[in-house]
Amino acid sequence: MEQWKKCIIYPDRTILEAIQIIDKSGLKIALVINENNYLLGTVTDGDIRRSILKGFSLDNPVRLTMNTRPRFIRVDDDREKALTIMKNTTLHHIPVLDYDGSLVGLELIDDLVNQGIRDNWVLLMAGGSGTRLRPLTEACPKPLLHVGGKPVLETILENFMEQGFKHFYISVNYRADMIMQYFGDGSRWGVEISFLHEDKYLGTAGAIGLLPRKPDEPVLLMNGDILTKVDFRHLLDFQDSQNAVATMCVRNYSLQIPYGVVTVNKQRLNSIEEKPVQRFFINAGLYVLHPSLLKYVPAQSYLDIPDLFRRLLAERKEIAVFPIREYWIDIGRINDYKRANMEYAEVFG
Repeated sequence: MEQWKKCIIYPDRTILEAIQIIDKSGLKIALVINENNYLLGTVTDGDIRRSILKGFSLDNPVRLTMNTRPRFIRVDDDREKALTIMKNTTLHHIPVLDYDGSLVGLELIDDLVNQGIRDNWVLLMAGGSGTRLRPLTEACPKPLLHVGGKPVLETILENFMEQGFKHFYISVNYRADMIMQYFGDGSRWGVEISFLHEDKYLGTAGAIGLLPRKPDEPVLLMNGDILTKVDFRHLLDFQDSQNAVATMCVRNYSLQIPYGVVTVNKQRLNSIEEKPVQRFFINAGLYVLHPSLLKYVPAQSYLDIPDLFRRLLAERKEIAVFPIREYWIDIGRINDYKRANMEYAEVFG
């Protein structure tokens, strides 16, 4: 079977099924057709994330989230036309239709151009003392704790490497020598690693001020205790499309109230809801920062990411939000650390 045929879905199937198709096919798109093979729309990773932000359920039909007016080419158009459209519109795929509107193929930008190495810097925050993981971190810094048989920071590094990233900065403070000795200059992995030394702990954003110069491209900033299967290249493309100075990745988080919740009007009962579930978006510890933001973080000054973003908001800067629907876990607590070890083989094996 041609690979694109694995991307086909019908409009009444669920958004969850579209996610499964997007992930399993590896093509990052679902093609919505009717029973006559007529293309009704497309669903991309971005369409799904926007639906999540709008509060859609993954059980909703995919027709509610699909793009009903996708760009396309005809079967006799040349590949140069497809490449031109994709470059001009930042698309990564374009369906191929015959003159009856039936789907006959899919052109991918990755097949038409060589994506190559990404020049963006990756800054991994590894300076924390890991107090919530004691006694595990009394003799070992959190980034070197083993998950799935290797240090968690090594898995993070390898995930970025697989997607073409080669330039890394690692901020260090607590037991810095152990981290520096393990990773060295990165030559063991064929990448470049430099270390940013925090003489005192500088918070979740302070190490940005230690970068040696202003980068040429947006910087990926990530906490060194997170395991995720996010497509970092797609995240950068999202940032580029948003005209924003920064992007914060977020996760859905549900909290069930263990009691019946009542609403009251003066001395009268209005309603009662038994054990309601409240849903929030939480900060996922992964960000994209425009190079211009370095001026907001002076060297050797304590600063947390929420404080940096509050300052940007106060100045009416645009900050985009990227919802993570892929695997994500923060190993900062003992129970989550144990869970990550149990799930590692299935997710990263």
